[in-house]
Amino acid sequence: MINARQNLDLTRFASSEEAGVEWRISDAPVDYLEAVAAMETRAAAIADGKAGELVWLLEHPPLYTPGTSCKEADLLDRRFPLFATGRGGQVTYHGPGQRVTYVMLDLKRRRPDVRAYVAALEEWIIRTLAAFNVRGERREDRVGVWVTRPDKGAGFEDKIAAIGVRLKRWVSFHGIAINVEPDLSHFSAIVPCGVVDPRFGVTSLVDLGHPVTMADVDIALRQSFEKIFGPTGVSGLTRRPGEAVYLRK
Repeated sequence: MINARQNLDLTRFASSEEAGVEWRISDAPVDYLEAVAAMETRAAAIADGKAGELVWLLEHPPLYTPGTSCKEADLLDRRFPLFATGRGGQVTYHGPGQRVTYVMLDLKRRRPDVRAYVAALEEWIIRTLAAFNVRGERREDRVGVWVTRPDKGAGFEDKIAAIGVRLKRWVSFHGIAINVEPDLSHFSAIVPCGVVDPRFGVTSLVDLGHPVTMADVDIALRQSFEKIFGPTGVSGLTRRPGEAVYLRK
């Protein structure tokens, strides 16, 4: 079942501001609670007009995060720390080899439409995957971005990217996660995003036979982001939330 969100007009999310969205990459795993605190602070500052928009790319140590729709039965084995989160969605895994991207945008200024924003995030992922000749697709009855797996059998599909969004005063935070080369066995301790059908699993770019690096994915993410959301500006590499090691244009 193809998702009707693919028919939404996404062009109105683009920003023409010359400064562009700040683009930040953390090169070491970031503690989850530190990341949430940094997002909360930045989102409040954006809403108050005291800071610019931010896209923050990082990895987390292994952990599970239940969203607001999570059910107790979705947690099969709490082998890693569990962090409750106010984002939408169900339970998911974050860990090394997964590119987590937190997106703090002022939707009140860009376009106050949650459904269209989720569709824009999906499109961003789909275009990023296309850079590696991977066809990502939306599904009406399942969250995230999926790839068909005819090699596993008729009707089989695997999830390659997750989406979880929270808004405060029309500023977004949390965001997307693309599986680049995580340990896929870590997903076996949960029912990822509440999907129990055995035909639907989890995959990654490397699992699909694309030996890409995190840096490769970061480049594709930035190029695809600019086509949907507009220009990015100053870039930063950080080792802790908010700590810029160097900046470059």
